[in-house]
Amino acid sequence: MKKLLYTTLVVIGAAAFTACDDYLEPSSPSVVDAEFVFSNTTTARAALEGGYEAWRSTANSYVFGAGLFYAADIAGSDIERHPEAYANQIARHVPESFYSNGAAAGTYDIDSYSSNNNSGAYVQLFDVIGKANAVIQGIEESESGQEAIAAGTQSKIGQMYGEAIALRATAYRELIKYYGDVPFVTVFGEASGGLTSRDSIYDYIIADLIRVEPLMYPVGSIPEVSSAAKNYFSQTYVDGLIGRIALEAAGYQTRRSDITYINGKGQAVDFETLGNPNTHAANAFYARRKDYMDLYTIAKTYFKNAIDHAGSAKFYTTDPRGAGKAGQVYDNPHQYFFQQMMDDDAAYADESIYEYPMQWNVSSDERTYSSGRPGTGGSKNAYPCKCYGQARINPAFYYGVFDPNDKRRDVAVAVTGTTAGTEIILPFVPGSQAKGGGLALNKWDDNRMATPNTLAQRKAGINGPYMRMAEIYLGYAEACAMTGDEATAKSYLKTVRERSFATPALANTDGFISECGGVFNAIIEERGFEFAGEGDRRFTLIRTGRLPWAIKRIKDMTKAMMDGLAANGSYTFANGNVISNSIYTKAVDAKSQIGYRLTTQCTDETNPVTFPGWRGVNDDWSAFGWGGTPAETNLAIQGLFAPVDGAALVADGYTETAWGSELLKYRDEYDTYLFFDYDYVSAPIYLWPICPNAVATGGFVNGYGFMNE
Repeated sequence: MKKLLYTTLVVIGAAAFTACDDYLEPSSPSVVDAEFVFSNTTTARAALEGGYEAWRSTANSYVFGAGLFYAADIAGSDIERHPEAYANQIARHVPESFYSNGAAAGTYDIDSYSSNNNSGAYVQLFDVIGKANAVIQGIEESESGQEAIAAGTQSKIGQMYGEAIALRATAYRELIKYYGDVPFVTVFGEASGGLTSRDSIYDYIIADLIRVEPLMYPVGSIPEVSSAAKNYFSQTYVDGLIGRIALEAAGYQTRRSDITYINGKGQAVDFETLGNPNTHAANAFYARRKDYMDLYTIAKTYFKNAIDHAGSAKFYTTDPRGAGKAGQVYDNPHQYFFQQMMDDDAAYADESIYEYPMQWNVSSDERTYSSGRPGTGGSKNAYPCKCYGQARINPAFYYGVFDPNDKRRDVAVAVTGTTAGTEIILPFVPGSQAKGGGLALNKWDDNRMATPNTLAQRKAGINGPYMRMAEIYLGYAEACAMTGDEATAKSYLKTVRERSFATPALANTDGFISECGGVFNAIIEERGFEFAGEGDRRFTLIRTGRLPWAIKRIKDMTKAMMDGLAANGSYTFANGNVISNSIYTKAVDAKSQIGYRLTTQCTDETNPVTFPGWRGVNDDWSAFGWGGTPAETNLAIQGLFAPVDGAALVADGYTETAWGSELLKYRDEYDTYLFFDYDYVSAPIYLWPICPNAVATGGFVNGYGFMNE
């Protein structure tokens, strides 16, 4: 969180971007007086702030908070799922499920979700690009900018030039991820001229980033920017962005059959295909470039650069917090990252490389509302306020794939939500808030905030964690594995994995690699545990070609779980976890029993108040103005992972609560509609149709079988 937004500087910078709000109808670039704006670093920084503000707003509302991210990324993988009934959210769930193997692409209402003639991700991202182009062009045309670029070394103007290049590259990365091939414009005010091969765009922006990387400073050392700030693009971020984009450019993607694909040199791209063309979606094919190893080599170099240029970004292998005042045990460095994001509105998490800033009680913030632990409070003046909880977790993944010894499991997955200052079980009935939807993302929680916003929902002020060191370590490990350096790959995999287990023996990295079928596969699986619920998984599976395998695994596990519950009232997973038709819960006074209400890392799995960990409620809602805190705020839970004596528990005051039986009741939602009709071999249609006005005026048509109006 951070109270400082791009405010007064945006007003100054806005003059440099007059008439570029609508990229599709740009005005003359003559509105930018390069010599005036870029004659000193103060006005240059002010001009850049306008682009940052456009990106911040777009990132939160369209690409990494709500919008397309909300509809598919945090609800459409083998880990993540949607909370509401399939039929109630067709505009979201059809794209999430790959348009029923592509068969629904031709009937999908082009404007039903991405909405989009004058708003939506496509237009907003091009607005960001327009603003970035204005700054880039202004610096390139100014004398000070030309000198800085020619010098090829770190400088204030060179840093800002690199930030503008990174801003444009970031926006194009998101456009390609969601839309595939898009128009490509690098001159401010120039109209788009049809679609450009995504490979050409990838090659251009990677080369552009490599060119400016030496001009920039690591995070924490940007001139005239607070050393604590991580809301600006740094050399560290650019190194990571090069690695991120190179991995994606090297990966499998679904492509149109009616486009000639060329690379950055204007040469035809040769492909390796996987599976079959999708006959329902204009024969779109799933493939990667044959020169993918060149891109992995680039990724390896720049991920390592990011590690070497880490600056103020840290990667903790142990938890620095120690013990809490009431005896709380933390001992979970993965958990610490998310807690830091909720601690202070004027600070950034140590592990972060870049966060886009959100303001407490001002910004319309998707954390915790969409990407956090659900709550059924009112929209205003509640303890806590309502949290919808779009990010949910597939039960079979929670039970059958997450290692029971992995400390990330309880951080990632909530089995309880909150209402009126008390803890309640999250039922599997389709729905939202804490009233339904099942297992939910647990990484952000109003109850854990140092200053929770009880005034209004959707205004928590938690920043968007767009890049952090864990991604750099695992990206570097992946690139090393692909390029034959398995020893280094394994070393970085172990570093990430072992910090989330009590001992290296429990992490059992060698056994994990063997189980996964090799180092590369293990790294991709580890990435799933590290970023579970955060929306990384979907595109990671797509680009690595592991999507068909992952879908089949989760569908097979889900079916076996459902069949076992139906036949026996329980099902035992290979890792020893047992899911039963019923669990048993009891409201308890955690304050008197353990000394606090908001639990931390569980150290005693026999204690039903603290296991599973990282749940409960705020320790003192009365400190924030509420006088209605009951004594029995927490839930004791029995039978979540192992069979129990239900009769004895009921006699002890527990209530039998439907669990697996409720999954069976809504089997269609959790089983049948899980990647509905996908056949495992057809190219997955994961992209979105481009909005109607852009299609009508841009000189191109939608592919993949989508409509154009």
